[in-house]
Formats: sequence, C-alpha cells, structure tokens
Amino acid sequence: MIKNDLFLRALKGETVERPPVWMMRQAGRYLPEFMEIKKEYDFFTRCQTPDLASEITVQPIRRYGMDAAILFSDILVIPQAMNIEVQMKPDFGPYLPNPIRNQKDVDAVIVPDVNVALDYVMQAIKATKEKLNDEIPLIGFAGSPWTILCYCVQGQGSKTFDKAKELCFTQPVVAHQLLQKITDTTIAYLKAKVKAGVNAVQVFDSWGGMLSPTDYTEFSWKYIQQIIDALKDETPVIVFGKGCWFALGDMAKSGASALGVDWTCSARNARYLTGGNITLQGNFDPARLLSPPQDIKRMVTQMINEFGKDKYVVNLGHGILPNVPVDNARAFIDAVKEYKS
Repeated sequence: MIKNDLFLRALKGETVERPPVWMMRQAGRYLPEFMEIKKEYDFFTRCQTPDLASEITVQPIRRYGMDAAILFSDILVIPQAMNIEVQMKPDFGPYLPNPIRNQKDVDAVIVPDVNVALDYVMQAIKATKEKLNDEIPLIGFAGSPWTILCYCVQGQGSKTFDKAKELCFTQPVVAHQLLQKITDTTIAYLKAKVKAGVNAVQVFDSWGGMLSPTDYTEFSWKYIQQIIDALKDETPVIVFGKGCWFALGDMAKSGASALGVDWTCSARNARYLTGGNITLQGNFDPARLLSPPQDIKRMVTQMINEFGKDKYVVNLGHGILPNVPVDNARAFIDAVKEYKS
C-alpha cells in the first residue's frame, strides 16, 4: 500500500485535507543535482539507463517531498521503438533525420514488442519503485498520438507544425494509419508500465492546441479516447491537452480520472466546461515560478481556493522551466503542503 495516497485519492474524487501536488517535468533541468548527471551522460543515455532514470526521478522527491513522482523519460522513446530515428540535439531539441511524409514511410513504421524495445523503461520503473519504497505513487506517461505524429512528420519542434498538418489534410489515410500505429504502440506501452508498477498514467497532448476543434476531434481526440478506453479499468488516466480548453467538455465524458488544464484557462472556466464533477490538475503558469517566493505562495493559495481543495491536483500549466530557482520551486510545493481551507 502507498503510504501517502493523497494523489490517488484526489484522482478518485475523494474528500482530502489538502490537494496533492507535483510538477510536470519536476525530474530534471532546473535541479543542480540533475545538471551534474547531464554533464556526464547524453539525453537518451539518461532515459535508457534504468539506474540513471530512477535516480533522476527521485531527485526532486528527496529535495521537496512532492505527493507523486513522475518517471524520467521522454515521449519520443515511442517513435524510437517504432523504427523511427530520433536524436536529441543540444540547444536544438528533438531531431528526426528521416521524417515521415508518405505511404512508403508509414509502411516502414513498425508496432514493436514494447516489452523488448522499451524494456529499459520497465526496468527504470522497477528501480524507481524500490527507491520510493511505497512512500508515494509513481506516474508513467506517454505523448498523445497526434503530438508524436507532429515530431515524426515535421522532423523537429515547430511553432506551427505545418508539415504535420499538411500530411493530415492532403493524405488523411496515411496520417490515420500512422496515428493508429502510434496508438497501438502507446496502449501496449502504458499497459506494460502499469504491469511494471506505475500507479497512474498521464497522456501529454502538447500540440493539441495547434488544431481547430473539428480537426482535433478527428486527428487527436479519437486516438486519446482509444487509450483511455484501453487503460481506465487498469489504472487512473490523466489527460493533459495544452491549449485544448475547447475539448474539455468531451474530455470530461471520456472515462479519464483527471484532466490537466493549462494557464490560459481559468479555474472557473475549467470547472464550468467540465461540468464540475471531474478532478482537474493544473494550472500555474510555469513562468510565474520566476516571481518572488512570497508572491508564488500567495498565488498558489489563491489558485487552490479557485479550484477548490477536492477533485483537484495542484500542478503547473506546462513543464517547469530550466531557469526556475530551486527556492521558488520549493515555495510552490510548500504553499500546497501548508494550505488550510
């Protein structure tokens, strides 16, 4: 049994003494102890070495004592396992030298045996569970199929993902084949993660907000719904769609345990759009962690008051920024732990 199960209770919608707190991207780039590891090992070595991944996962827990850990990994381990080359270039980000642009390219993409291709992730989960010693839950995650497609087709990060959209709008059959392959792999991957020991999973739809509501339904949401349907009876599923406030109504009916909200959607609107019955997670602007610590504490308390302490998980509205001072991150976590309703 997990000793601190506040996060899992909030996902079930139970009454809690205070909301749980964790931060997206909490394992990593803003922590000095992470930077020491980064000096020695490149990005995918860190992901693919279970001892390193588990150490990075627990670093923020040792420092701040969040209510949940999230496994250090990356959404792009999925395309790597699917026979798509992915590099992580320093000061550039993801780079895919052979982007997918046509039927022939999609035909070469495989649906792998995740227990072989991504065994290192399962080993990292087991190593992390040992280190956590059932103190807090561990979250596993994956990118949404649409978000993965964006990188696979664009070949790198983008402000518009115009090539990804072009594939969807000019070769929809090809796009849907690729999306389905990614979905099938993701479902198998998340199920394997649950078997390996994670206590909840989160789907990151980082680029969902690039699509119109109609296109979102066709090219993103219906694939996320497949993932929820396949996993919801095995583990709580959190869905975070950045810029996807327009889909919150559909998301609330999906069977997901919780929905992430970014900082552009107010607590009031998020509760209204979701019908007020589902657990919400978010939505502090990550850049606001650059504010003075006393301001952070005041804003966090206000945010909890606006969302309400129940059916709520305190988090950022996207991943923590690399330049956030460690004391400011501490102020964010402490404000939640000290919260009195």
